[in-house]
Amino acid sequence: MSWTFPAGACDTHMHFYDLRVPSAIGGPPLPGCYTVADYRALQSRLGLQRVVVVQPNAYQFDNSVMLEALTELGTNARGVAVTSANTSDAQIDAMTQAGVRGQRFYALRWGALGLDALAPLMPRLHAHGWHANVQLDGHALAQCAGLLTTLPSDCVIDHVGKFLPPPRVDDPAFTALLRLLDTGRCWVKLSAPYESSTRLTGTRAFDDVAALIGALVAHAPQQLLWATNWPHPFPPADFIPDDSALLRFFLDCVPREQDRRRILVDNPARLYGFS
Repeated sequence: MSWTFPAGACDTHMHFYDLRVPSAIGGPPLPGCYTVADYRALQSRLGLQRVVVVQPNAYQFDNSVMLEALTELGTNARGVAVTSANTSDAQIDAMTQAGVRGQRFYALRWGALGLDALAPLMPRLHAHGWHANVQLDGHALAQCAGLLTTLPSDCVIDHVGKFLPPPRVDDPAFTALLRLLDTGRCWVKLSAPYESSTRLTGTRAFDDVAALIGALVAHAPQQLLWATNWPHPFPPADFIPDDSALLRFFLDCVPREQDRRRILVDNPARLYGFS
């Protein structure tokens, strides 16, 4: 592939796993050992500079692996943590200093916190400059969009909305996502199409998700982000994610270079505070 990432491009969603730290009660098993050195090899191969490390479900409320990675990665890294009402202000201050800028809510199997925790937790976290990072079945957006718009903070929605399965672009749930983008306080990650697509292989691979990405890019490119979802924990059976192929899919979905730069550089710099 002759295309190269622009300077300052950011991968806004990936995870680390350390076999020395066991999975927590309520979370899935560790998918393997994936270290900062492993990820730096991917960064070097693809030509990436910036990254957002997202707390994986396996560790639930234990943010130690994520925070250690932020220390090792330095100023080109930010984090998304999982905290609770029992997390002290001093702990939140320390995480903010370490580079954490968001709180994860995962309304699917193995999530440490669901949508019911948004309203109780986000006012305090917003005061520290954090946003809400939400993963859910996008078909619920028609019902929960009102909740998301009442939050004091910005809201980031994972994996093209993660509609299970992908709907038509005129579906009420997808229309609700577009309306959320119109607020200027909601963002969507263009990532992990294999987590929701009904077509994983062949010439039409991910075309149901591609239709949604096309509509999102046409509607609000200034509110979109991109991510690898490395190391792709728990992909569909018999599907092996390929980072280069997934990058090509993104480029096909976003053909204009000005939109690519917005999504890869400008938008994440604005949301996560890169300079």
